[in-house]
Amino acid sequence: MFDTLYVSLCLFSNRYVGDLELAKDVVQDVFIKVWDQKIEFKGQSVIRSYLYTAVKNRSLDVLKSRYHKLKSDLTVEEIQSMETDSFFSREVLIEETSRLVDAAVNTLPSRCKEIIKLSLLGYKNEEISQELTITLNTVKAQKKIAYRKLRSLLKEHFALIVHIFLT
Repeated sequence: MFDTLYVSLCLFSNRYVGDLELAKDVVQDVFIKVWDQKIEFKGQSVIRSYLYTAVKNRSLDVLKSRYHKLKSDLTVEEIQSMETDSFFSREVLIEETSRLVDAAVNTLPSRCKEIIKLSLLGYKNEEISQELTITLNTVKAQKKIAYRKLRSLLKEHFALIVHIFLT
């Protein structure tokens, strides 16, 4: 579970604490707690749910700590909005969707994967062409191949992905 969820949980925590190094510490603390207490789970979804909830709670504890209050410019209202179920649900949904898309992208052939990752980072076709020193037509053709493969890989998650990008 550590290998599968660590990056997603760090990015999730980072949405709360706004500091990736601090987010890594939060996630590490949660995993250490699970290890030390020898917590047993009855399935993947229970583990995932527990870890996201534990990371949220630990992240909020960090935000409310005296040390962080001195360093942060977050208002009480902003922290309270982060405590809501809707904020939590939205952030979990975003992280899980990102994980699904990333896993699908990683199954693509190497050139397709490079091009799609740059595209997801906001690069335009011309910029990708220059960055990878390939023709513009190659970029377009590879993107077309990649999108076709991604569509088939992600078709069962299509509604979820559309929901994320529209909200």
